[in-house]
Amino acid sequence: MPATSPTPATQPAIGAHVDSADPVSAARERGAGLSQFFLGDPQSYKGPVVDYAGGPEALKADAEAAGVDLYVHAPYLINVATTNNRIRIPSRKLLQQFIDAAASVGAKGLIVHGGHVDKEDEVDKGFDNWRKAIEATDLRVPLLLENTAGGDNAMARTLERIARVWDAIGSAQGAEQVGFCLDTCHAHAGGIGLATAVEQIRAITGRIDLVHCNDSRDEFGSGADRHTNLGEGLIDPDELAGAVRAAKAPVVIETRGGLEGQRADLDWLRARL
Repeated sequence: MPATSPTPATQPAIGAHVDSADPVSAARERGAGLSQFFLGDPQSYKGPVVDYAGGPEALKADAEAAGVDLYVHAPYLINVATTNNRIRIPSRKLLQQFIDAAASVGAKGLIVHGGHVDKEDEVDKGFDNWRKAIEATDLRVPLLLENTAGGDNAMARTLERIARVWDAIGSAQGAEQVGFCLDTCHAHAGGIGLATAVEQIRAITGRIDLVHCNDSRDEFGSGADRHTNLGEGLIDPDELAGAVRAAKAPVVIETRGGLEGQRADLDWLRARL
């Protein structure tokens, strides 16, 4: 798959995960060039909902006019890897619905977690289910696969699993529309050292399209997906900032503290970039 990350001379856009009601104003309030948001309840199988006044067309137009890039995060419940038909089939349906919704608001991509298979299942089935899902989905916007923090049967926790799922996706028709989202907290928790994570992942994928820059409340290799504000967790600050610089991709912080907390984190990051 061709790399699409910005050139070294390009300053990547930086922003935050915000409420979906007005992601354009949220970006302005943070002095940011992008916003990421959910379209509906991330813990539900219900379809996407665009809360923005005027609907998706207005959001797309207002974001373009403001120079704000939009990214949509898919619901956490989507798991196209599983062999459980009661989960996989609704997940594929939801994936298409959220791709369509992301396209309607002009999003630069839809971020989705790698999912997992059940303990009794062969992980190879999960990789092949990813291939099938890509072939069954009309990828009207880039689909950005995000590495995850825990789970022995997760598709995208370790470098070895990321390589295998990427190989499976690469054999699917439509693979050119699949990119990669590196989450720093997930990498740390999953046992991928940030000092070399960008180089190692690029060796597998050839690309990093987005970075989720988050500190971690837990130890390296813990498997715990617990974000914390930048500089307040257990990730070495120099390694955290270094990974973001090396990725040369747009950056989203997914941290707490509302507007003020995210402003402080964005300032922390800008000072180091």
